[in-house]
Amino acid sequence: MSFAAPWAFCLLPLPLLLLRILPPRRFASGALSLPPALAAAFRPTASLPVRRHARLIVLACAWIALVTALTGPRQERALDVVPASGRDIVLALDLSGSMEREDFVLDGQTASRLAAVQSVAAQFVRGRTGDRVGLVVFGDRAYVAAAPTHDVSAVAQAIGTLQIGISGKATAIADGLGLAIRRLRGRDAESRIIILLSDGQDTTGAVDPVAAAQAAQDLGMRVYTIALGPADLADDPKARDAVDSETLRRIAEAAGGETFRVRSTEDLERVTSAIDRLEPSLADMPPVRTWRFYWPWFAGLAAAGLGLSLALHAKERV
Repeated sequence: MSFAAPWAFCLLPLPLLLLRILPPRRFASGALSLPPALAAAFRPTASLPVRRHARLIVLACAWIALVTALTGPRQERALDVVPASGRDIVLALDLSGSMEREDFVLDGQTASRLAAVQSVAAQFVRGRTGDRVGLVVFGDRAYVAAAPTHDVSAVAQAIGTLQIGISGKATAIADGLGLAIRRLRGRDAESRIIILLSDGQDTTGAVDPVAAAQAAQDLGMRVYTIALGPADLADDPKARDAVDSETLRRIAEAAGGETFRVRSTEDLERVTSAIDRLEPSLADMPPVRTWRFYWPWFAGLAAAGLGLSLALHAKERV
C-alpha cells in the first residue's frame, strides 16, 4: 500500500486548529414560559450527551476518511497480460527425407534432425509471447501447418506433431519460402519475419529461392536462414544430404536477414538465442504494472459519515 499524496495527512489536525483559533459561537439567551403540559413534552438537549458525543465521533471518522481519500491510497500490481508486439513470424521448416538422419544429440541420446528441431523450435515459439507466429512445412510441396496466431502454445504443439513424409521427401525450399511470403503478404504488422530452416538443397528448380527472398525484401520482410547438417554442399558436393549453406546465405542477405550454420543441438540453441536478441520478444520485457486505487472507498465512507452526522443533528433538534 502506498499513497499518491501522503502530504495530505497534514490536514488531519485542521479541525482542532480551527477550534483553537476561531472564537467560540455565542448563542442568544432568553426566557420562555410554557404551560406545564407543553413543557413536559420537551427534553433539554443537555440531557442527551451520548447523542452529541456520537455525532462528534462520526464527524471525526468522516474527516479522517476524507483526508485518507485525498492522500490517494493505492496498491501496485503486475498484469499477466502481454501486449501485442506488432510482429508476425512464420517458421518455414524442412520436412524432407534427410531430416530422418540421426546425427544429433538430444538430452544425452542420439536423435534425428527433426527431433532436435522440434525440441528447440517449440521452446523458441513458446517464448514469443506477444508475437503472432505461424508455421509452414515443405518437402515436395509446401503446406501451412499453422496460420499466424497469438496462440504460441498451439503453434508449439503443432511443431511437436510434425512427421516426415506428410509433405513428401524432396526439398522445395523456394516453395516453402514463397508460401511463407504469401502468408505474411498483406498483413499490417509493424515487423514481418520468416525463419527458414533446411538441411538440403532446393530440388524443384521451378523458382529461384534467392529471387523469392528479394521479393520478400521488396515487401518489407526479413528472412533468417538456418543451414542444418554436418556437411556443406560447397565443401563436399558428394556428401549425402549435404546442405546448400551458400544458397541459404544468399537468401538471408537478399532479404536483409542473417544466416546461421548449425551442426549440433548446441548450435541450434545458440541460433534461437541470437534470433531472440535480434528480434526481442515481449515475454522478456518487464511485466506491465498498474495501480489499484482505494480512494473511492474512503470517499464513500466520508460521505456516509457526513450523512449520518446530519441525521443525528436533525434528531437532536426535534
